[in-house]
Amino acid sequence: MGKSGIGVGSASIILVFAVLCLTIFSLITFVVAGNEKNLVSAKVQLVTGYYEADALAEFILADILSSDSIPDSIRGVDINTGWDDTLEAQTTYFLCPISDIKALYVNLVIREDSYDILSWRMYDTDEWVFDDSINVWTGDVD
Repeated sequence: MGKSGIGVGSASIILVFAVLCLTIFSLITFVVAGNEKNLVSAKVQLVTGYYEADALAEFILADILSSDSIPDSIRGVDINTGWDDTLEAQTTYFLCPISDIKALYVNLVIREDSYDILSWRMYDTDEWVFDDSINVWTGDVD
């Protein structure tokens, strides 16, 4: 009669394979958890920076509204003015920094007894560079 069932060698191979799979899955989980932590940290910094810039913009708006004339700078932020032909009014705009590459852009129309917010949004301050490094076929045959 021959032997039947799983031998000790087969069980050892299956056990080694199972331990190897569990080790690989745990390493993948560890790497993914680290990446998620970095992503959450970046998001927290962005949200914190946004609300700090928003608070600064509110202070600047209050300072502008309480002054008789619009100054060139308030709290270290340059205040710019310009004429808008469409609105036929003078606009005031400024950028409150959020991070190295983002800022809160605020654009206002200030009247004698009121003001209108034209824009209050996050703005990318990093210069966009066109990437033409890939040689793409345009359809022309030489």
